[in-house]
Amino acid sequence: MIRIQFFTEDIKFRVKNTLQLRRWICIAIKMERKKVEKINIILCSDTFLFELNKKYLKRKSLTDILTFSFSEIDDFISGDMYISVERVRVNGILFKQKLEMELRRVIIHGILHLVGFNDKGGDDKKKMRAKENIYLNLYDELFPTKTI
Repeated sequence: MIRIQFFTEDIKFRVKNTLQLRRWICIAIKMERKKVEKINIILCSDTFLFELNKKYLKRKSLTDILTFSFSEIDDFISGDMYISVERVRVNGILFKQKLEMELRRVIIHGILHLVGFNDKGGDDKKKMRAKENIYLNLYDELFPTKTI
């Protein structure tokens, strides 16, 4: 059974190297002392994600990711991560990052939320960003020439 799956909602987009991404995600989760039950990564448009943000979080703003945890057992993580490919592209340009790199950052950001990290306050944001960088570097070590 594949416990980490990639889907698209209202766009056409193909994630490359999904086997490497799954392996990387599983290693990151294991390093956080958790196990994967089931994770769905759903790639979508700004419009689709905006509507989810409005409906579930009562926010009328664009975002790059929304993460919904369905975990019922402490050591296991389960959830859906909705990612706006449009927002990831815009942020990649803004931060001078390739789409592949920015997408990995958003994916690991969502994974960190699923394992229990929060980014609401200044210190929490710094800790989360530091963890993101650790796992982005790990990806580069594991797959030096691979992109998604």
